[in-house]
Amino acid sequence: MNRVFYRLLTFGSLATLAVSCAKDELVSPQIDTVVQSSDAVATRDSNLAMGNPSGAVASTTQYTNYLLVKPQFTMSYHRDRAIPNWVSWHLSSAWLGSTPRQDNFAPDNALPSGWYKATSSSYSGSGFDRGHNCPSADRTGSVADNTATFLMSNMMPQAPNNNQRTWAGLENYCRTLADAGNELYIICGSYGRGGTGSNGYATTVAGGNITVPARCWKVVVVLPNGASDASRVSTSTRVIAIDTPNDNSLNTSWATYRTTVNAIEQATGYDLLSAVNSTVQSTIEARVDAGPTN
Repeated sequence: MNRVFYRLLTFGSLATLAVSCAKDELVSPQIDTVVQSSDAVATRDSNLAMGNPSGAVASTTQYTNYLLVKPQFTMSYHRDRAIPNWVSWHLSSAWLGSTPRQDNFAPDNALPSGWYKATSSSYSGSGFDRGHNCPSADRTGSVADNTATFLMSNMMPQAPNNNQRTWAGLENYCRTLADAGNELYIICGSYGRGGTGSNGYATTVAGGNITVPARCWKVVVVLPNGASDASRVSTSTRVIAIDTPNDNSLNTSWATYRTTVNAIEQATGYDLLSAVNSTVQSTIEARVDAGPTN
């Protein structure tokens, strides 16, 4: 009787183990698949986790590529253009709250002494908006966070219809992705000289002190909330890249201007997403996004 009992017990244990192994094989992740817990907590992570696109440094000798680091964003600033080359920031629901828009545009006194500092009125009458690089609505967790986005170092002269329609559409979409449980790494900037605002074409504003860019670009890396973000970027990671003319008559849909990261790198000379594995970069930087737009 005992011998039969032990045989049955052994057989049952082996059957259970076999079923368990079969289940493990069914859920084994595939290469390049990001496996995330559905309850991953959104955090505030490094604004420069995807890399420093231009190798900017905080030295006044590098006045065309000056590194300016703030808790809310990191940028490369160009003294002679008086606008950023690029601004990089992290976006997740951890950065979002109920703080209202402060609208307290102000010069950035963190810029080196003796450099021209744009003021709240520098763009007045120019026909161009004070266009945020890092948007106000991406930093609503506190008054300090929102106030930082209104520093004039974070602005570029942007055609009103570009800023308020096309650009705003992508900004709003990015926040819906963050609200859905994703975290985003966003890098944006401008290049070239000369844009068309509501008063027509111009190359500078503020008496020649601030350059009007010809093009405005943005790159967005979308990941599910998690940790070790640069290492989680895979060949299947969604990357949105747009490059728009700084023109008041452009299309209202940001999807019209989707391009590749490679194309933006070629236009700017930057090495975007440099912290990502080089093999992965070669795939995701050559691909034009075809995902949803709202």
